[in-house]
Amino acid sequence: MHGGNQSGVSDFLLLGISESPEEQQILFWMFLSMYLVTVMGNVLIILAISFDSHLHTPMYLFLANLSFTDLFFVTNTIPKTLVNLQSQNKAISYTGCLTQLYFLVCLVTLDNLILATMAYDRYVAICRPLHYITAMSPGLCILLLTLCWALSVLYGLFLTLLMTKVTFCGSRRIHYIFCEMYILLRLACSNTQVIHTVQITTGCFIFFTPLGIMVMSYVWIVRAILRIPSASSKYKAFSTCGSHLAVVSLFYGTLGMVYLQPLKTHSMKDSVATVMYAVVTPMMNPFIYSLRNKDRHGALGRLLLGKALQRLTGRKLRH
Repeated sequence: MHGGNQSGVSDFLLLGISESPEEQQILFWMFLSMYLVTVMGNVLIILAISFDSHLHTPMYLFLANLSFTDLFFVTNTIPKTLVNLQSQNKAISYTGCLTQLYFLVCLVTLDNLILATMAYDRYVAICRPLHYITAMSPGLCILLLTLCWALSVLYGLFLTLLMTKVTFCGSRRIHYIFCEMYILLRLACSNTQVIHTVQITTGCFIFFTPLGIMVMSYVWIVRAILRIPSASSKYKAFSTCGSHLAVVSLFYGTLGMVYLQPLKTHSMKDSVATVMYAVVTPMMNPFIYSLRNKDRHGALGRLLLGKALQRLTGRKLRH
């Protein structure tokens, strides 16, 4: 729909995944708990990496950006969901819906690109360890992250501008927890075939190109690990990228459940898959990356111990 015709557009209704009052109460506490855990987990990782000089390496720089992306991602959607679950007014304005959609596309794309960058980092660390310091210089890391952010911002803007050309009429009831492009296209009364084709074409390039980089990186990583004679050395090498593999599998698995299907078959049952990639994945990432990682355990311990000592010292000074 053209931007000049938006003054008369009615609000959308974010009905969520259930209209039952009893189920909405359960969903409220479930989403609130997951949101708080997600925020706390990702904030702790960002703080630990920021304040511990031992973690000022390319891998942890990328991880801090991934945690920030996940933190921003859930904050873009969950607070509005929580308000809707406790309110009779479930409306979201046209502008608010497109804003939410923009950040959704931007942050999912950013997640995808950062995961590809992390795969390349693991490839250099395992396959070219002697050149790691020069190959992953601070300047290159900043450049890679800048490209990731720039591409994500531009792609989110591109798809959002496309959506402003869509005309909506009739029902504006969205049985999702946020404004999602597939659902909005299904509510349109104008021809969306061109927009859907552009979305699929650009989406395949944006998402499958980084996936290809990840697959190729891990093919070379596995080949390098298999050449290592010692079993303990093989395990140590593989453990450095095990967390990343788990996050990639969770990310692409849940994303594929939602988007790798024709537009007409996209139904309410996909709400569960949407919750998985929109809420569960950002919540699980800090746990996956912290599991059995002594560096992060130590950094978190030093961070929390430092805060406790500061409080204790402050109390003694006051007395």
